[in-house]
Amino acid sequence: MNPPSAPLTGLRLWVAGARLRTLPAAIVPVAVGAAVAVGEGSDTEWWRAGAALVVALALQVAVNFANDYSDGVRGTDGVERVGPLRLVGSGLVEPGAVKRAATLSFAVAGVVGAVLALVVGPELLVVGAASLVAGWTYTGGPRPYGYLGLGEVFVFVFFGVVATVGTTYVLIEEISMVSFAASVSVGLWATALLVINNLRDIPGDAIAGKLTLAVRIGDKRTRVTYVLMQELALMVAVLLTVLSDRWAVAALVGVPFVFQGIRAVSRGATGAELIGVLGLTGKGQLVCGLAMAAGIALSG
Repeated sequence: MNPPSAPLTGLRLWVAGARLRTLPAAIVPVAVGAAVAVGEGSDTEWWRAGAALVVALALQVAVNFANDYSDGVRGTDGVERVGPLRLVGSGLVEPGAVKRAATLSFAVAGVVGAVLALVVGPELLVVGAASLVAGWTYTGGPRPYGYLGLGEVFVFVFFGVVATVGTTYVLIEEISMVSFAASVSVGLWATALLVINNLRDIPGDAIAGKLTLAVRIGDKRTRVTYVLMQELALMVAVLLTVLSDRWAVAALVGVPFVFQGIRAVSRGATGAELIGVLGLTGKGQLVCGLAMAAGIALSG
């Protein structure tokens, strides 16, 4: 990727590398998981929700930096690409510095997660360790599963099911089926972000040998996958409302953003146009997720 004409420096450069547009993937599951706990009406220590949010945000940033580092040193970002700034691939930051940033972010997630484990139970250590390993080996290590088309599985599981159900468990120390059902929508919204990223990067990834799901199934099927994920996420929210007394259907407030993204993808948006779709997808995820959380909490 060519460096921008006016390169960012200092803090702004690191903020760009952290890819703040992806943070809804960390915020939404914690909000929905906490909302389920509110609906359960159980007394809880709410500082735990704040700690869970720190873990989720730190893990998201860590994965972003780790992905930047690993793709950069592998040369995956050396090909011409369209998308957010990559620190290593652009040549603006030394690989070692980005690796240290990833390590520090993973460490923050690990330490705060360990504090929660001391309060809640050792089972959280197992979940936390699995999350850290999965975050690093997404694009790092000798056989990164992100290069095998399994990135979507990681995002759905860890930024959907684990983060949502885990937050509820941290707060009420019980497995909630409402939280599990809601996590399906949360996971699909988060995965849709990755699908758009990978759709945009198909040309460069194919050249670099990064066999993402999008590269494996092709442009047309990737677009269909994105649309189905968005539609299924909303259908699950409606179904959860029908089968329970929780108003998860409030997620439909975000339909305008979701519809704009679906329309652009269906019409064949490519390259830089998909950066706008990424923004719409993130906004849809945030609005739908927070609206779902509010509906669940208020109807409990």
